[in-house]
Formats: sequence, structure tokens, C-alpha cells
Amino acid sequence: MSYLNTTLHHDFQQLDTILQKSLRLANEYFSNQTEMAPGRYIPDVMLNDMPRIGIGASAVLDLFANYYAEQMANSAGPRYFGFVTGGSTPASIAGDWLVSAYDQNACGSNDSIAPQMERQTLHFLKQLLGIDEEYFGSFVTGATMSNFVGLAIGRQWVGEQFGIDFSQDGISDKAPIKVVSATPHSSIFKAMSMLGIGRKSMIHVPTMDGREAIDVNALEDVLKEINHPVIVVANAGTVNTVDFDNMIAIGKLKKKYNFWLHVDGAFGAFAACSDKYDHLMNGVNHADSITVDAHKWLNVPYDAAMQFTRHQALQLKVFQNSAAYLGDPLASPDYFHYTPENSRRFRALPAWFTLLAYGWEGYREMIERNCDAAKLLADALEASSNRFQLLAPVRMNVVCFTLTGVITMDEIKTFLAAIRDDGRVFFTPTMYKGKPGIRAAISNWKTQPEDIAIAVTALNQVHQAILHTT
Repeated sequence: MSYLNTTLHHDFQQLDTILQKSLRLANEYFSNQTEMAPGRYIPDVMLNDMPRIGIGASAVLDLFANYYAEQMANSAGPRYFGFVTGGSTPASIAGDWLVSAYDQNACGSNDSIAPQMERQTLHFLKQLLGIDEEYFGSFVTGATMSNFVGLAIGRQWVGEQFGIDFSQDGISDKAPIKVVSATPHSSIFKAMSMLGIGRKSMIHVPTMDGREAIDVNALEDVLKEINHPVIVVANAGTVNTVDFDNMIAIGKLKKKYNFWLHVDGAFGAFAACSDKYDHLMNGVNHADSITVDAHKWLNVPYDAAMQFTRHQALQLKVFQNSAAYLGDPLASPDYFHYTPENSRRFRALPAWFTLLAYGWEGYREMIERNCDAAKLLADALEASSNRFQLLAPVRMNVVCFTLTGVITMDEIKTFLAAIRDDGRVFFTPTMYKGKPGIRAAISNWKTQPEDIAIAVTALNQVHQAILHTT
């Protein structure tokens, strides 16, 4: 084998040494994960010019280790409670490394078993999450793209209710597209923008008193008033309080009104893993499309999510890639005919590894332990009511709280910056029913009760330091 570039040739000859060096760096991170600060303030970094002659992989590893590694967020650690961020299970890390090694384009099935393994992984997930086997599914990058795919198929369905094929003829004023929801995630609006539906096409439905869940009676009133096919977005776990819409009741409305039901279960869908919480997912199989994230509560590396739909034929109409060299899409149901990308990382492999490694019981234990940790945190906050107050009940793994008193968002951000710089725990801000607040989303497989104790101590000590409470 000959190479024009001598550095590339040298690196290939030294590949085992390079990979061992990478392994040592990764293991150093893993072994220090519980002590490392979850989040960091990152100053502006001076960008260097790209070298004309490369320095080689080993030197690049040294550069990364010496100057950049310590600036990484410890988002895979047990006390990173920002956003909804899972870690990576040991099995999923092993699978992810092999994804890079085998470097499959997981779209076509004429030369690799990767698509078949993806279908098997989706079969496992449907069993784990209580989703009917008849749903078609695929892996995508995250919940944002999963919502995009679900709404894209729903958009196609709306057009066909008016006798228009949006995939061929484009969106038409003759087929107005409205999206109806109570507490939609921001990614729903992003998907609406990308799909040409428009953010202003959202119709907000009132919630139940003191809840983020949709008022089903109000939803019926909206459907009566609109009186034409629409897309309804239901939540299986809202981002602030993990509230669930009543999918059984919404499903009954489908018998009376013509609408596409999209269920956003980015992380809440994993309630189905636990006998304590699986009732929250009752009625999910009324959905026409479903979003589930993988790099949240499945605890696989970024980036990965799944989309499911009952309408495979409509998905094909939206995403089919017509090219002679790809063959007949009906005869060959390959993923480049069903997903936004024609080239796809083998995202299913880490999920395949972790699902087989830990099984239903492993995920049940993880989900319940995270939820118990959230309740521990909430109890501790209530015991410090002179400093903190809950903004909502704790339903699963998210604690939504604020500082006691009349608080502004600037004060919340100042407090959270001090928490970040303290280095023991990391949270992100939120707004809940008009009040500035703090979210603690506990979704990492490593999180233990002692991590909650450390977080509570940090919260109280930082509060005392910057707000001078006793």
C-alpha cells in the first residue's frame, strides 16, 4: 500500500500506538469523572492557522490533552443536571468506538448488515417502550430531527386530506397547515420553521390548572373551531416538569376529529421501562408519529434519537431519494428513502450494545434511581425553604425550582454562574409559568444519592456566599 502523504502513512503504521494513547486519555477522563467540575466558563480561544504540513496524530493528541481536554464540560458525569443530558453506558461507549472503526454508511443494505441491525435495535426499543410493533422507525441525530421527521410526515398527511401531494407540488394555501399543542418544546417550532409551516402556525391550547398537560376539553373546542385536518402535538414528558398529556383521551378525540397525532416523548417515553411510571405512557399507540431521544435517558453517546410512525408509505413519499443507482425505493426499503440524510453514521450500534448488555431490568433500575434522586433533591430544597422553593411537583426526574423571594432571570443566571464556577454541580435556567427558575434534570446512569448530597451542599453554600443567607 502506498501513500502520497508520508505523515498519513506513518500514522497508519502506528495506528495501534495512537489508539492506545487515545484509550489512556479516555480512561484518565473516566477515572476522574466524579471529581471533575461538571461545567466550566470558557474564555475566547485564539484560533491557530491550519498547518501546511501536518504534525501527525500523536502530536495532535498531545495538543488536545495539554490545552483542550481540561476545558471540556463533564457533561457525562453524575452531577451534570443541565438540559436533559444522559451519560454513556460502558457498553454504548464500546459500541460507539466500533462505529468509528467500521465506518459504515448505514443507509443501504446491499453491502452491510448495519441497516438490519438498526431494525433489530428499533424492535428492541419498541418492546422496551411499549410501542406497537407495526410502527416503522429509524435513527436520526436527536429529538429535534425526530420531531422534524414526524411533522414532515404529518405535513404530507395534511396535504393529502386536501387532495394535494406536498412532496411533489409544494405547500399550498389550499391546504392550510396548523399545529396544535399546549406546551410544545422549542424544537417543534424549529421544525415548523424548517418545514415551511411557519412558527406562527402554532395554535396554543390551555393547560390544566397548575399543570403543563393539555386541557383535553379545550383541545376539543379548538378542533371544533378549526374544523379541518391539523397536526396535534402531545407531550410525553414536558421539559420543565415531565408532565404528560392524556394520550388516551386525545386518542378518543381522533374518532371524532380528523387530525395527525405526534407524540414528543424525547425522554419521558422511558417511563414505560418502570412499573411505577408506565401508566403515564398509556395511549401512546394512538400516535401517528413518535419522537424518542437516545442520548438522553437511553444513555448512549451523542448524537442519537429515534422516530417512529404508523405511516411508512407517507414517510417514503416525503424522503425518497430518486436516483437510478439507488434502485427502486419500493423494492428496497433502505434508509436513504426514509430519512433526511443520504449518508448516516451507524447510530444504532451503541444502542444495540447497551440494550443487549443491560436489558429491560437495567433500564428499569436506572430510570427509577434517577427519579428517586430527583425526589431526594426536592425534599432537601423544601427543607431549605428560606433559600429555595419548588415551582412544581416532582413527577419523575426533573426538579423545577427557584430562589426564595422576588427573583429576576439575571439573579438566576448570576447564581448559576457561581454554582458552575464552584465546580460541584451544574444546572440550567428556565422559565416556568412566567417565573424565572432552575432545572435539575437527572438522567445519568452514574448518579447516586451521594451526588444529590454534594449538590445540595453546593446549593446552600453558594446561596449563603452570594446572597448572605444563614
